Amino acid sequence: MQEKLTFNTQSLVLKVNPAGYNPLTLKLDDWDRYLDILCKNRHYQKEAIRTAIIYLFGGRYENIEKLILENYNINNELRERYKTVEDYYKKVQLPNHIAATIDLATGTGKSYVMFGIAQIALGLGLIDKVLVMCPSLTIESGLKDKFHTLNNDAILAAAIPNSAIIRNPNIIDANNTIAVGDICVENIHAAYSKSQSSIVDSLGFGKGDRCLVLSDEVHHAYNPMSGNSEDSKYIKKWKDFLINDGYGFKYLIGLTGTCYVDNEYFNDVIYRYSLKDAMQAGVVKMIYYTSKDEIQNEASIKLQKIYQNHEENRAVYNTLKPLTLLVTKDIRFAKQQFEIFCEFLAKQENISEDEAAKKILIVTSAKEHTKNVQIYLPTVDQLDNPFEWIISVSMLTEGWDVKNVFQIVPMEERAFNSKLLIAQVLGRGLRIPGGYQTAQVTIYNHDSWSSKIKSLVNEILEIELKIVSSILNTGNRADNYNFDLYNIDYDREETLKETRETEVFKYEKEVIKLQSQTAEFTTFTEFENINGKIITKNYQVSKDTESVSKVVSKIHQEFVSRKFEGIALKLKDGEYTVNSIPKETIERIIRNSMAEAKIDGDELTLANKQNILSSFNTLLRKKPKSVTFTRKPTPYFIANTNHRGIETISLGSLRRDASVFYSTNYNSEIVNDDTRSIFDEIKDDRDFRGAFREINEHLYKTPVDLVFSSSGPEESFIIALCKPENAQIITSWLKSRNQSFYFIEYSLTRQDSTHTKKQQQFNPDFFISIHNSGVNYIVVVEIKADGDDSDENKAKSKYAKQHFADLNQILKDADIPQEYIFHFLSPGNYTEFFDHLRNGKLIKSEFTSELDNLLDSDETIGSSN
Repeated sequence: MQEKLTFNTQSLVLKVNPAGYNPLTLKLDDWDRYLDILCKNRHYQKEAIRTAIIYLFGGRYENIEKLILENYNINNELRERYKTVEDYYKKVQLPNHIAATIDLATGTGKSYVMFGIAQIALGLGLIDKVLVMCPSLTIESGLKDKFHTLNNDAILAAAIPNSAIIRNPNIIDANNTIAVGDICVENIHAAYSKSQSSIVDSLGFGKGDRCLVLSDEVHHAYNPMSGNSEDSKYIKKWKDFLINDGYGFKYLIGLTGTCYVDNEYFNDVIYRYSLKDAMQAGVVKMIYYTSKDEIQNEASIKLQKIYQNHEENRAVYNTLKPLTLLVTKDIRFAKQQFEIFCEFLAKQENISEDEAAKKILIVTSAKEHTKNVQIYLPTVDQLDNPFEWIISVSMLTEGWDVKNVFQIVPMEERAFNSKLLIAQVLGRGLRIPGGYQTAQVTIYNHDSWSSKIKSLVNEILEIELKIVSSILNTGNRADNYNFDLYNIDYDREETLKETRETEVFKYEKEVIKLQSQTAEFTTFTEFENINGKIITKNYQVSKDTESVSKVVSKIHQEFVSRKFEGIALKLKDGEYTVNSIPKETIERIIRNSMAEAKIDGDELTLANKQNILSSFNTLLRKKPKSVTFTRKPTPYFIANTNHRGIETISLGSLRRDASVFYSTNYNSEIVNDDTRSIFDEIKDDRDFRGAFREINEHLYKTPVDLVFSSSGPEESFIIALCKPENAQIITSWLKSRNQSFYFIEYSLTRQDSTHTKKQQQFNPDFFISIHNSGVNYIVVVEIKADGDDSDENKAKSKYAKQHFADLNQILKDADIPQEYIFHFLSPGNYTEFFDHLRNGKLIKSEFTSELDNLLDSDETIGSSN
């Protein structure tokens, strides 16, 4: 079986039969002249409009399922994507409606298509009203302006057939009652704001069956925003609004240029004009994305390259004001980038930071940026608008009609890890400005991102096959094997403790090890377009530096401004107390260090500056102190095993070290539909046979349908749990997730020059419930390889044992008959572990593993509680 299925995205588009209507009753041909004038030479718009009208009103398709069945029977790719047509139906977003999506690349004119569908449907008398929903006020305003312009176009109006029932629809919003012949344009907030909206009164109580609903940027309805903002609150309800029986909507068309739920393409698309089609036809700008970048990891050099690209665009598009868009993942990071870029731009152009700030427009949903979105953004293309740089949050980029964006910079690699987000980011720079029909947009991205862009624009959809592990919520195993786990968190108080009275630092060689440095140099970046054409740009850049005198002054000022006790600096000419070190002595050490590293001049790179400061840092403190955290347990809380959540594993992992355990009753237990449909095929595949292990359902005492093991040690442990002699002692057991279920905090000291402590969490691997003499013993096991006594494991062991000691005391005080026993365990002690399980010594805390002893041997790990 293939681990990944690869499709050409176009092959997943549902074909609407172009002859699937009666031209004598649906007189669509009468509107050809109207469509020619509306769409001009944009043939794809005309095709999209005709396809939508035939699908919605041709009478051939009573719902989306009918269209799916017709396509499923003739399309091999769809049958490969979905094993049965019923599997396909389960993934439909708006089932049992005449509903579908039109996929038009950003910048190709979705508003023309929406208006054309609305006008023709009203003109033919197929519906009485049109409701156009959108995700924001910005988009609402843009659509109303566009619709008013088209509605008042005399040439377009003259092309409407004389037989049209509604020739000149009213363009309104939901502040007015929606009457026959109206096109109401509203943002999704209005659907839930009853005091300000007429939608409920006009369309509620089942009055929506004669209303066509068009949803602009419909991907928001299927990819709800995270968070608790007003925008996210309403958008999360968008899909519910569309299928609300109280309205009785029948005809539903969504439009977007980003038809993805993360990386998965919508399965209800009836027309597609792709980004690749649009670029090759010159309808939108050609994209050049970064395919190779010589230097990726230095922020200042990246900003210099971005700036030089911007200035090149100023020269190329010299009658316009070029814009560069910097895209972030959230509001907090957008604000940080604004501050960073202000400082950079001020230094680059030798202006004040206040002057630099007047060139940077920050666009987010934060209240303080409302003016930016509503006042400055709509005119940002104009020469008299001062802004040249836009910082925006990725999920808030729709609704701009900006044409002068010639460079887009995703500021965080991990923030753009899906086709949905990548397509949204690219979409901001696609519109072509007047006079520059061959305009291009440069995407200055991390070069590891290039394959994702290439996959998107080349219309490749790659689906990695996975199986899903789920908690059972019905049946005997769910009833018998789910159990409560108790957990606690901690409040912390930090105290400092002096550890030594005096310390002498020896700098008798008077040399700090520095790295070689080159302040100015040439570097390059390669950019590639969708046709494989590569251009190479060279950049003259410089590393940030600081003068020796400033570094000396900084160190000396620290000495002067802070009090020191018991510290001395021993040099060749004697021993100083830090209070008496002159600047000349500090500079002598730095100059000696520079000479040793063959560094000329009076400037230090930031890396060398930091090295020097770190070397002196031991002097810039009072007597050495240790940090002590006093941890106070919080009240307990319960985490039942039925809240563990799902886990997934790829078929590729099963070809390596992973395994799957399942019961003899798996056919009636597997929860996930997709997993159930392919499970028999996978488990019997010769390539995977060693990875699948069937367990007698009476010995498989876990509330999970499928248990995944990621390594040999875990696999062996699960096998032992299911042996009859062990299963008869065990009441139930659970293999936990790696995160987000039952967490234990621990502190680990960084092994670097800072020696700072980092708070982290881990989730133990196994919880084994044993009922004995009225007490529920929970044996918690963390599995590791033999001899794995890393510092991290030592920290985990220390904090976990204290955690469960605190928890046991809290449970005892609360008269809760549950007790926790924690062990680190490796395969070398499995025999002893299960022997002690059977003879009862395990729950009496009379078992210690070799790994337990190894991890307890170093008492210096972490700080005291």
